[in-house]
Amino acid sequence: MNNLRSFMWMFATVLLASMMFVSCTKEGPAGLPGKDGANGKDGENGINGQDGTATCAVCHDNSQSLFTASRQWEASLHATGGHFVRNNGECAICHTSQGFLGHQNGTYDYTATGAIINNPNPPNCYTCHNIHATYTESDWALTVNGAISMFNTTETFDFGKGSLCASCHQGRNISNFPVVGGNPITVANTRYHMHYGTQANIITGLGMFNIGDGLNNSLHTALIPDQCVTCHMTTAYGYESGGHAMYLRNAAGVLNTAGCVDCHSNNTDLIASVNALQAEVSALLDELKAKLDAAGITAAGSDNTIAGTYPAVVGGAAINYRAVKEDKSLGVHNPTYTVKLLQNTIAALP
Repeated sequence: MNNLRSFMWMFATVLLASMMFVSCTKEGPAGLPGKDGANGKDGENGINGQDGTATCAVCHDNSQSLFTASRQWEASLHATGGHFVRNNGECAICHTSQGFLGHQNGTYDYTATGAIINNPNPPNCYTCHNIHATYTESDWALTVNGAISMFNTTETFDFGKGSLCASCHQGRNISNFPVVGGNPITVANTRYHMHYGTQANIITGLGMFNIGDGLNNSLHTALIPDQCVTCHMTTAYGYESGGHAMYLRNAAGVLNTAGCVDCHSNNTDLIASVNALQAEVSALLDELKAKLDAAGITAAGSDNTIAGTYPAVVGGAAINYRAVKEDKSLGVHNPTYTVKLLQNTIAALP
């Protein structure tokens, strides 16, 4: 009996709880037909997102210009002969893209112990242009602008757009650079010279062992607005000269004069003048080399210097010889200056 009474109490309790739950959750009476509530106020429209390809198309269009520049660059010495494996110390600031940019913005200290560029790249688009900085046309801007400092002198020079090129294409600093009429100099190794890219020194006549009178620059120095860029990046001949290939002669040895015609209107006369100048400079270099051999600072068959102590004029003559030779234009970059410099240097040696 007791069990039955307990069961009845539990059943009644559950039934009462269920009724209370239903009474709390049941819906109220329906509203009147056709009397729905007013709609809420619409929210503000969101801002449309930017087309993800809009900025890319500023440069990556269908003109094929990027492909043309890339293929020309692939044929250039920047791509094929830059020795970018020389990725440590001072070498890295010109031989590697990362080292060049790091030297410009102060993030690579080539004087630091163990300074090295890992995974080095040769000079490329990112070296010269502000690629993918803003994804606008300003990305074509150059990474170097304005006057640059020249080694072995306190002078600066503004090459226009060519200042970017001249940042590397100048001879490196020589700590014991001779002074005209000064004390003897000591040569300690086989490479007593300004290194191999001396074009900026020849164009300006700065940082050289300038001896004798009459050392005047040609009109090239003053009248070519962007220097290297004006001539070397002129209208391209395929991938062989001009453009981003930057050579001035094609595979057949034909001179690309497209950048010269604004001043040199007669192309036949221009080419004849270039050939005559280069022949004259070659002969002067041979004459100077013979005197350097006689002075003992070089030997026949080699341009390497021989360790020893020499009069300042002999050391300076060795510097001038290699600077003109490594410029590789054989006088074209600065005809008046180059010829006179070699003549004066030869005359100053016994």
